[in-house]
Amino acid sequence: MQAATPVPGGGSSPNAVSPAGNGSNLPAEELDDLTPEQLAAQWEEEKPPAAGALANVASSLVVIGVGVGAVVLSIAMGLGTPSAPQPGLWPFMISCVLAALGLFQLVMGRRNRDAEKFTRMSLAALTGLVTLAAMVALMPLIGFELPALVLCIIWMRFLGGETWRSTLLVSALVVAAFYGIFVLALNTSIPHLF
Repeated sequence: MQAATPVPGGGSSPNAVSPAGNGSNLPAEELDDLTPEQLAAQWEEEKPPAAGALANVASSLVVIGVGVGAVVLSIAMGLGTPSAPQPGLWPFMISCVLAALGLFQLVMGRRNRDAEKFTRMSLAALTGLVTLAAMVALMPLIGFELPALVLCIIWMRFLGGETWRSTLLVSALVVAAFYGIFVLALNTSIPHLF
């Protein structure tokens, strides 16, 4: 274990090792003693490497592609009118916003220096997307209860690092709340088992 190195103005250097497991390199009690400038310097040192211009363009094109694809699918479902909407109207509007945001990022993203380079942590977002898509695919077949429960467990325990007790408790409560709201109270046509 490394020793904390004094820093001008009190506290210690970002080279100290945190036994607290708080995501920082400093013990929790030393984080309170840092000035805002020292915290900013520590965060700057710990952040992932910045993405380059090519990564910004690629991610913008993906967002535009998803938005345009969703526009086409929503038009195929039918748009209707604002007074008599059909199933594709809200997805169409959201898809247009998504495509516009992707286009804005494509144009303005070259100046963006806050975007992070893809790392192993990027797999967490991909895992979240894949599990969400699996839930949507399974809902018409087996209802929403079991896929939603599994999704909550995966997101809380494996992506969020929660304890098993809180994961199981919160996941069960979330599914019960959705069941109570959408099935019992609103009597929606969401696919369900019970």
